[in-house]
Amino acid sequence: MAVLHLTNEDFDETIAEGTVLVDFWASWCGPCRMFSPTIESLAEKYEGKAKICKVDVDAEPELARRFGVMSIPTIIVFRDGTETSKRVGVQPMAELEKMLEG
Repeated sequence: MAVLHLTNEDFDETIAEGTVLVDFWASWCGPCRMFSPTIESLAEKYEGKAKICKVDVDAEPELARRFGVMSIPTIIVFRDGTETSKRVGVQPMAELEKMLEG
C-alpha cells in the first residue's frame, strides 16, 4: 500500500480504526525529504497491518495545530483514533517499528 496523504476532510475517518502512523512534514523541510524513503519503506513493510500516512503542514495547518506540531518531521501513532505515541525529528526504522508494535 502506498503512503496515504491526508487532509482535514479525511483525517478523522482514516485514523478512526486500526493502527495509523502519521508523518507531519513539509516539502521545504530537508530532514523531511531525507526521511521520506523510510516512510515509503514502512508503508510497504506494514501493508495490511497499519496505515502509513503523511500530512503536509503547509496545506493542513489546522491539523498541525490540533496535534501540537511545532517542529517537523513529527511522527504520531494512533490506535483506533487515540494518540498512543509521538516523536519529533527523523527516526530510525527500528524506532518507527517499535511505535507501531507498541
